[in-house]
Amino acid sequence: MIGVKICGINDPVAFDTAVEAGADWIGFVFFPPSPRYVTAETAATLSRRATSGPPRVGLFVNPTEAAIAGVLDTVHLDILQIYGALDLLPAIKARFGLPIWRAAGVTTATDLPTDPLDADRLLIEAKPPAGANRPGGNATVFDWSILRGWSAPAPWMLAGGLTPDNIATAIRETGADAVDVSSGVESRTGVKDPGLIRAFIAAAKGAER
Repeated sequence: MIGVKICGINDPVAFDTAVEAGADWIGFVFFPPSPRYVTAETAATLSRRATSGPPRVGLFVNPTEAAIAGVLDTVHLDILQIYGALDLLPAIKARFGLPIWRAAGVTTATDLPTDPLDADRLLIEAKPPAGANRPGGNATVFDWSILRGWSAPAPWMLAGGLTPDNIATAIRETGADAVDVSSGVESRTGVKDPGLIRAFIAAAKGAER
């Protein structure tokens, strides 16, 4: 069964829908420029709506150890998803003892990671478009054909421009066994749509690799 992460959860309806619809991971964005940004306090309040359920993933961009520690003081996270800060990944992993997912933006096959660099999972998505102020969540699809023949150095997840309409094709063409969506299940930027969340999860889990 395909694993599904719903990222950028920032309100109770989106959280409840993702949990009830069978998401495998819930993502909180701790990056202020993002329209999906939440404070640690908001994430904690949302997370308390389900005492168990999907693991919580915290997304950080070029974080310091202190920034991560400050969030973890307030909200329990099961996984750290990191953009940048490659030189800090060993220290982050050693200090917090949590699995690390490393995001990698790609355009061509030469961009595909050949070394996990201390990450437990890789998240493969399109490089941000020119002028973007955030590294992910830009609704951009990359050329999935570049994944053919790639020997992934770690478990990986497909992201970038995925929607309920294209997710089955994406899974079939890439062979991904896990996917991540944010903007593709929104009615407008930063606002999750319950119907789209349900449709995406159903389409992903019903897809054939």
